[in-house]
Amino acid sequence: MARELVGVEAREIQKTITDLEQAKANGGAVEEVDGPGELSKSAKKRLKKKAAEQRKKEGTYEGEEAAGDCGRATAKPSGTSTLKSKCLKQQTWPVPTVPVSKQFPHDAYPLGEVTEYHQDCNLFRATSEEKRELDRLANLNYNEIRRAAEVHRQVRKYIQDLVKPGMLMIDICDTLEAKVLELIEADGLKAGRAFPTGCSVNFCAAHWTPNSGDKTVLNYDDVVKFDFGTHVSGRVVDCAWTHNFNPMFDPLKAAAKAATEEGIRLAGPDARLGEIGEMISEVMSSHEVEINKKIYTVKPIENLTGHSIEPYRIHAGKSVPLVGNNEPTKMEEGEVYAIETFGSTGKGVVDCDLECSHYMKKFDETNAEGRVRNPKAKQLLGFINKNFGTLAFSRKWLDQMGETRHLLPLRNLVDAGIIDPYPPLCDVRGSYTCQYEHTIILRHTCKEVVSRGDDF
Repeated sequence: MARELVGVEAREIQKTITDLEQAKANGGAVEEVDGPGELSKSAKKRLKKKAAEQRKKEGTYEGEEAAGDCGRATAKPSGTSTLKSKCLKQQTWPVPTVPVSKQFPHDAYPLGEVTEYHQDCNLFRATSEEKRELDRLANLNYNEIRRAAEVHRQVRKYIQDLVKPGMLMIDICDTLEAKVLELIEADGLKAGRAFPTGCSVNFCAAHWTPNSGDKTVLNYDDVVKFDFGTHVSGRVVDCAWTHNFNPMFDPLKAAAKAATEEGIRLAGPDARLGEIGEMISEVMSSHEVEINKKIYTVKPIENLTGHSIEPYRIHAGKSVPLVGNNEPTKMEEGEVYAIETFGSTGKGVVDCDLECSHYMKKFDETNAEGRVRNPKAKQLLGFINKNFGTLAFSRKWLDQMGETRHLLPLRNLVDAGIIDPYPPLCDVRGSYTCQYEHTIILRHTCKEVVSRGDDF
């Protein structure tokens, strides 16, 4: 990327120029300069060294603006490094209690992993002044999603350390979701949970969360896909990982992790979605796992996909397949995607199974209230509009928020085509599934894996 002077360097240069001018005016000795208004080479060298030391001290890298005093920044386009320095307030561990907004000055939240696009047609973006200006104009939106991403990172770190065999799944989900509300400082539809916590176990790949009263216990030999979302002003971070205790399943989750990284690597403006799916499938299928002395080739789940994301719209219309197809649709600059992959030791195809817990109002639904005749259904729709809008919700959330007699009104709204159910998606019983997912921004100059953390 083309290099910009960070604030500290510009200040140091201006200070030195001022000092030189004062010294000259007072008749003092001044170093020779290279030309009118320029510093000598030796002076420039000293300034650069001093500025570099100061950047390191402040937690800022060359080529990136400081993301607050605790900023995450990139040293090189191909990787990410994290520097920690002074915060407004440090997070408490092992139980985080400090809201993210209290940790970062001026609401400048850490960047994710920033990389250049690998396609030849996109290499110009790194040095284009026009694209850099578009990036600066979009920074407000980026900052909102970065705040949501920082909450996600801190909550999942907490949960990864907390989860142990023998815990009730409903207790894990309640703890996770309460911590999201606390760290993001939930404010109605302005900031909060983006969708219910998925904690699908073993043969279930997606969309399972415990309903009220569920007594499912997490066991040592379980493989859980933790998938939860955060949002600020509707800017959603959708990120997931596979959690296991038995190391026998490590190769299984490694398959999904590698496939997701391949999808991220290939993503970029003008990238064809079908071609990305082909490479994801190739990477996933190259992995094997031995479970109880039987070897399985890890299959990509062909009827699950990644997806584009828009404000308050988790599935925005474009799908990133996990297998190759002739889909000609291309990614475009400015878009946000959830790059997620699922692998399985079963058929590699999922069907609806188990009790439904996830629901979501249709994004483009108009005049819904006028089509509802049942008074209780109409009241529930008003509650959903006020508290969730077009973001997904769960039956458990309705119970916790006082809508305990929601089942029949909710079914009425589903039958009316206003609310869509999202039942659990499962492969054959006895199989094991895995998932990894990151949210990426196709910025005008580069690609940012906004949900990237130290864990994955």
